[in-house]
Amino acid sequence: MKLKTRTKYLYWGLATLAVGMFLTEAVLRWKWGLGNPVLTQADAEMGYRFQPNQTTTRLGNQIHYNQYSQRSDPLLSQPQEQVFRVLMVGDSVLNGGSAIDQSETISEQLEQKILKNGQTVEVLNASAGSWGIGNQWGYLQKFGTFKSDLLILQIGTHDLTQPTSTSARVGHDPNYPTEKPLLAWQELLLRYLLPRFHLSQSQEIPPTLKPEQQFEQNLDYLEQILQGAKQENLPVVVLYTPNWVDVLPTPHTPTYKPQFQRFLEAQQVPLIDVHSAWSSLPPETVKGYFRDSVHLTPEGSEAVADLLYENLTLPDFLILGSPLIFK
Repeated sequence: MKLKTRTKYLYWGLATLAVGMFLTEAVLRWKWGLGNPVLTQADAEMGYRFQPNQTTTRLGNQIHYNQYSQRSDPLLSQPQEQVFRVLMVGDSVLNGGSAIDQSETISEQLEQKILKNGQTVEVLNASAGSWGIGNQWGYLQKFGTFKSDLLILQIGTHDLTQPTSTSARVGHDPNYPTEKPLLAWQELLLRYLLPRFHLSQSQEIPPTLKPEQQFEQNLDYLEQILQGAKQENLPVVVLYTPNWVDVLPTPHTPTYKPQFQRFLEAQQVPLIDVHSAWSSLPPETVKGYFRDSVHLTPEGSEAVADLLYENLTLPDFLILGSPLIFK
């Protein structure tokens, strides 16, 4: 009799566990979007990029990538008549990641601000996490500039000495998946829980150059981008974004920023300096712009979009050959 009772409890326990796991799996998928991550792929020119033509919802945020791995709407090969096309290229700060809804990215907010002013524009977002300047150059080499009217390069403090990311992490690091996991539980464990308790590590690539050498190499990549744009008669603007420590608790000048500014001045490339702009704001305001040491909140993305819009509407930028869209 006791054996039957124990067996009954065992069955009930297993059934309860199975139902609990099923319900939790459903909640993880429905509420958080786990089990359906944004997928990446290796790429010879740029190391890696997001797989094209994918849409998902993560943490309640809409995310979609077009046929050119841009976090943007599907793209026509030719801009529509009277539509001013802006191509933005950058890293995870520009991309926003899963914590930012598509509508909250810098590029989308900039586009909406221009559209509200009654002008027709499309702002493209070519970006990926941990992309360096060398990765940006690789993307432009592969896909070109899409007959854009303006190229904006988002470059952060960390990008100045960041090595070009390779495909080594793709498919091996849970943050760079190439296919969907079988279970949402699986992604929760491998991508979020184990790293939190330092029980797994991402596939970081150790630098091979000293910071000064890497900085010089990155300037070489940037010069290649600028030369290509010059051949196309394409205006270029650099958007410089700070890390948390550059502005909080007390603003200071990052090590390589003065050299970087001198390089841009020599190349006659306009600089929209978020670091300088935020250095004059109250610390409590700036704190609300960051969600971690580098990445921005929706409010931070909007503040950058505001700064971009304000600067791009200045008369000086008309010298670049831009149409009256920015007048």
